[in-house]
Amino acid sequence: MSLTTSFERRELPLEHEFAIARESASVAETVVVRITDEDGTTGIGAAAPSAHYGETVATVEAVLPDLLGVVEAVGDPANLQRIEVEMERVVRANPAARAAVSIACHDYAAKRAGLPLYRYWGLDPARTVASSFTIGLDTTERMRAKTRDAVEAGYGVLKVKLGTERDREIVEAVRDAAPDATIRVDANEAWTPREAVANTEWLAALDVEFLEQPVPAENPDGMRFVREHGALPVAADESCVTLADVPEVAEISDIANVKLMKCGGPREARRLFAAARAHGLDVMLGCMVESNAAIAAAHHLVPLVDYADLDGSLLLADDPYDGVPMSGGDVDLAAVDRAGTGARRADAGDSPSDA
Repeated sequence: MSLTTSFERRELPLEHEFAIARESASVAETVVVRITDEDGTTGIGAAAPSAHYGETVATVEAVLPDLLGVVEAVGDPANLQRIEVEMERVVRANPAARAAVSIACHDYAAKRAGLPLYRYWGLDPARTVASSFTIGLDTTERMRAKTRDAVEAGYGVLKVKLGTERDREIVEAVRDAAPDATIRVDANEAWTPREAVANTEWLAALDVEFLEQPVPAENPDGMRFVREHGALPVAADESCVTLADVPEVAEISDIANVKLMKCGGPREARRLFAAARAHGLDVMLGCMVESNAAIAAAHHLVPLVDYADLDGSLLLADDPYDGVPMSGGDVDLAAVDRAGTGARRADAGDSPSDA
């Protein structure tokens, strides 16, 4: 089979500057991957690298020729098992880069089968859960205003970023603006274990559902302390990166937050789901700030998880790719009217290469 592969760096401005405890950004950098066969069938994927996990767009671009070379050597992008094994052999790290190629291959395979990706996997579109919408760090009043906007747009599940000296004030303002919403909070490693335990008391009083990554990943004993003594369930994000992390994560938290960009793509994410379930963990599917070229594939995995945090493309000012409908956080897989992940250029119309 004759294949054409390519990749392109894109800078995507955000609707608002997005801040968490350790960093802020006004632009999301991504690398979009395309794999096309001689009949014009095209698989689309993208990397959304995070410097926190040792990747940048430059490192992604550096290894993509080798990863796409694997696809070309295999000769069939639908041979997912061989491609994944060979990609990990050629480039063991760089999970966001591998995820971009993996997503493109999954998109291609489902398109060639003439099925949306969730049907290619045999998943039930009725078993989706609502995605949260993230309220990034800002002034308290701006976070209150963003909360009101999210509620007015129909979002019933909110994820609030914390890690400041006014965390209680923030959550009180969000709860005041969204009295009926489900609220989850994420400290992004900003607290000490004892601070986290103390904070769970007032968080529970404000009817917060769970607490994500309260202490640094380098302190698993601290995470265990929060889980054992705190008043809320604990989700592990920065502590849960690869399959090998799952056994320890099960000892120190209640929920594993899996992200395609951390683990290397949809196939590896499904392996993490299975391992997490086997160790008694609930599963959350998360994301970076991502284009639909990447995040659309994650939406098709939602029937397999307990919680979803897949609003990354909604934080962009203008995504050049369309994806899976998600009005008010409801992941509507049944509304996907084309094969593959559903990602295609927003200006593509009925172009067969992106349909």
